[in-house]
Amino acid sequence: MPDHPSNPQELDIERPEALLAYLRAAGHVAPDETPVLRRLDGGVSNRTMWIARPNGETWVVKQALAKLRVQVDWFSSPERIHREADGLRWLQELAPPGTVPRLVFEDHAAHLIAMEAVPEPHSNWKSLLLDGELERDHVTQFAVLLAMIHANSFHRRDAVRPVFVDRGFFESLRLEPYYGYTAEQVPAARAFLSELIAATRQRACTLVHGDYSPKNVLVHAGRLTLLDHEVIHWGDPAFDLGFSITHFLSKANHLPHRRADFANAARHHWATYFDRVAAEPWADELETLAARHTLACLLARVRGRSPLEYLSESSRRRQEAVVVALLDDPPPTIDRLISRFVQDIEVSRTD
Repeated sequence: MPDHPSNPQELDIERPEALLAYLRAAGHVAPDETPVLRRLDGGVSNRTMWIARPNGETWVVKQALAKLRVQVDWFSSPERIHREADGLRWLQELAPPGTVPRLVFEDHAAHLIAMEAVPEPHSNWKSLLLDGELERDHVTQFAVLLAMIHANSFHRRDAVRPVFVDRGFFESLRLEPYYGYTAEQVPAARAFLSELIAATRQRACTLVHGDYSPKNVLVHAGRLTLLDHEVIHWGDPAFDLGFSITHFLSKANHLPHRRADFANAARHHWATYFDRVAAEPWADELETLAARHTLACLLARVRGRSPLEYLSESSRRRQEAVVVALLDDPPPTIDRLISRFVQDIEVSRTD
């Protein structure tokens, strides 16, 4: 088989010789240029390679997988990589300067994109948090970035909404594997999750990242850069809030010696975000909906198709039990939800 297949869909960019042949044939690098190529690990939905060119440019090339790298069967069309390209283009205008990489090129036939790489040295924010490195300024940046994406997209909705109105990838990568699958696994949560799915499908008022997580944030020189935009769509901003708050609270479960710190980080994230969007017309019901999405995501990240890998099985069972109990009378505010979750997790650890 030749290094550069005649059918672009057969290209596997994790084979360095195939990627180099592709880059040369497509004119992205010179015929005699030999960049440094390195595989990047960690993603379940894409092949990802880092490229360092002799001229000093560094790129990240991503190619979407049809079957995701998880234990259960999980499929999604590779066309979603082009949704990420649209996200990269628009977030350059909607997000704070320097918080989103620049798109370098897009290939529809091979279902891949290239973007500027975040400069070295950098660290993955999720890794820092799991090591207990929790800085208030990082949480502030995280909240402000999300608030600006939501608010700025709403104010430019006539231009932004038509680009992102299709929610197919959100359905296949979030609603079904997170909420739908979890409803099948946890019968006690089925009614709550079914109702939330229906409400989420009906509410559409801002651009929604759909994967707003510390794992998709790199930290360089104290500044955050947001990655992985393949689930971006026009929808319910409360989903991003629930998804992101979940990561702080799950780490509060995982790291008992930092439990209070992660709970306070979740409070700070919400308060900083809401302070910047409170005057928006779509903010009236936001807190109640965000609290419900937080409960749903907390459950989904232990019983959905993509459970958090750092939680032990006992921690997953504990998180499931706490959330299911809270579903009987869901807290209407983020602060009450955080307090109840942390309190109940603490009690359950001592039972």
